[in-house]
Amino acid sequence: MSSNVAISVRDLNKIYGVGSKNEKVALNNISLQVKKGSIFGLLGPNGAGKSTLLKIMAGVETEFSGEAWPADDTNIGYLAQEPELDSSMDVAGNVLSGMGEAKQLVDRFNDVSARFAEEMNDDEMNNLIAEQADLQEKIDAIDGWDLERKAEIAMDALRVPAGDADVTKLSGGEKQRVAIARAIVTKPKFLFLDEPTGNLDRKNASVIQSLIFEMSDKYGIALISATHDNDFISSFENIYEISGTKLNKIYE
Repeated sequence: MSSNVAISVRDLNKIYGVGSKNEKVALNNISLQVKKGSIFGLLGPNGAGKSTLLKIMAGVETEFSGEAWPADDTNIGYLAQEPELDSSMDVAGNVLSGMGEAKQLVDRFNDVSARFAEEMNDDEMNNLIAEQADLQEKIDAIDGWDLERKAEIAMDALRVPAGDADVTKLSGGEKQRVAIARAIVTKPKFLFLDEPTGNLDRKNASVIQSLIFEMSDKYGIALISATHDNDFISSFENIYEISGTKLNKIYE
């Protein structure tokens, strides 16, 4: 695979209900390469295979024939069409959960730092100092500091509800924006968005579109969005239409 390619798909086929009377060909001999930092739109009506292709490329769907693989250094983020939020956490907690390893490292760093106030022998102190230094190095390497501030920036940009809001009481559009914020803060090298504007009005859809371009430009993130919203992907640099199980290039 070329060093400039983020995801490569070759001779991809997906059939549901193989051998049954309800057998359905969802994807037929699809081949596609997505370059790092590029922005792709998959356009098509409901049932055209957009979500299926997106799930396969994101590694969510694993039953298919053909090949689909990311570059070795590609960190993938995926936003489902109907994203689920953790009801045990508030809005801010759900957004911060997207930071995964970074949050775990920072939480551990804070725990270790708090232990310096405790009484301990020399060996325990030296071990604690070594662990703290190791954690700091790992956090520095992934730019994992200031998690709350980074989450707040994403939340403000997407106009999500207050950080302490109960996610079980949010509207469909509000939940969608929280889920998108959670996906954005992971800073993936490749982000898949399945119908990201499905529960959003035009104003908020425009906000998401602007963020997509900003993320790609600032962080070199490749993005691919499956949608039937022509307006949302009208400014994407690459647009493909799924029609009759085939992938047709509209603009590239």
